Amino acid sequence: MPQPFTVTPFPVIGAELRGIRLSEQSDTATRARLNALFVEHAVLVFRDQFLDAPQLLAASAIFGDVFPQHNARFAVPDCPMVHTISNAETMENGQRYIPGEGYHTDHSNDASPPKATMLSAVKLPSRGGDTQFVDMYRAYAGLPEAMKARLDGRRAVHVYQSSHSARKLPQLAEARRALVPDAVLQPLVLTHPESGRRALYLNPIRIEGILGMDDREALPLLNELLDHATQEKYQYRHVWQQGDVVIWDNRCLMHKANGDYDMTEERFLYRLMIKGVPLSH
Repeated sequence: MPQPFTVTPFPVIGAELRGIRLSEQSDTATRARLNALFVEHAVLVFRDQFLDAPQLLAASAIFGDVFPQHNARFAVPDCPMVHTISNAETMENGQRYIPGEGYHTDHSNDASPPKATMLSAVKLPSRGGDTQFVDMYRAYAGLPEAMKARLDGRRAVHVYQSSHSARKLPQLAEARRALVPDAVLQPLVLTHPESGRRALYLNPIRIEGILGMDDREALPLLNELLDHATQEKYQYRHVWQQGDVVIWDNRCLMHKANGDYDMTEERFLYRLMIKGVPLSH
């Protein structure tokens, strides 16, 4: 019998779901409805879940198979397909690492990037640490027709760490480095494989350049697109609550985590990703 639950859409993008227990085995009808809601709303916020790493892993099967994350350093030891996000981590130089800082979409440097990312809140600061999302469907639709024509058919070069990015990522272990492509080409404008809608596909942390375009033209263009896409009218800002589980669509969203909280307070979440397919124009 399908699980009853309420769905409350947010004004720009996303929806809040209450009354469902992700830790319970979902029936076929409930799974189908949740997947349809995911494609429709792109961000699903499940309240009052309180999932540990194994429970999050089990719940993720509703949406697909788990995508192996590139940096195994953050893997949960007894549940390695789930990783941790914590403000207690540091970079190789000892500087504090704030996971998810700066707008991006996850693992776009993979030939088949993850379709979704799923987080379970465990410990939260008393204030701040929100996650912001931008609707790349609306951002694309809001472009002038001349810009759409300029982007049509263009592909960007995605790497693990763009030399143009102010945000630096932790280094990959040697064993993992061999498994991650040096560079992949992704469309600047994609056609979503499930909704069929067109969306901008940007990642300033990963994009090294645009194929066939000199950096003197490409970099200002990418900055212009980023400024356009991150306008407030395209945003949903998620204020975390204890027990939240959030899943979002990497193919039609960018996101960022805010490091605007007291760093003596712990921010700790579990994270996993869901496998996707190669992206196309």
